[in-house]
Amino acid sequence: MSITVRQFDEILSDVIKSEPGIKKTILVDRTGLTIAHVSKFSYYPVDVDGIGAIASAVFCASEEQGKSLDVGDLTIVTSEFGDGKIFAAGAGKGVLCVITDKEVNIGMIRLTMMKAAAELAKVLDEFMAEKPAVAAGKTDAEREELRAALGELEKG
Repeated sequence: MSITVRQFDEILSDVIKSEPGIKKTILVDRTGLTIAHVSKFSYYPVDVDGIGAIASAVFCASEEQGKSLDVGDLTIVTSEFGDGKIFAAGAGKGVLCVITDKEVNIGMIRLTMMKAAAELAKVLDEFMAEKPAVAAGKTDAEREELRAALGELEKG
């Protein structure tokens, strides 16, 4: 089965619909690269890549801190601000980030994120395990041309 970004978007959309105070959901890999994101409001301006990268870094740093202290597995990191909250949860090889307003029901957010993180982990594992179909359907001449081009790149 071929995993598409649409499958990530569907899970992220379910998260955003689960609680009225959720503004944006972002899925990033553990290095902080954005995989998918969904916003409740198209006019909600956010640097998705920057926020996702920071959320991933904060989550991964907290995870390492927990390992050093031998306090168990990290579930969710919560950052509370005057006008909103940012939550980050591990999703297998990724990190799920949820941006909310300040009046959100934290218990519902936690419950929703844990469910979504498990779903995302499965889809993300399958997505990352797939081999790209680069040479699929190529003729022998096309493959040889690609090899020659790669050889030239390696020389130069």
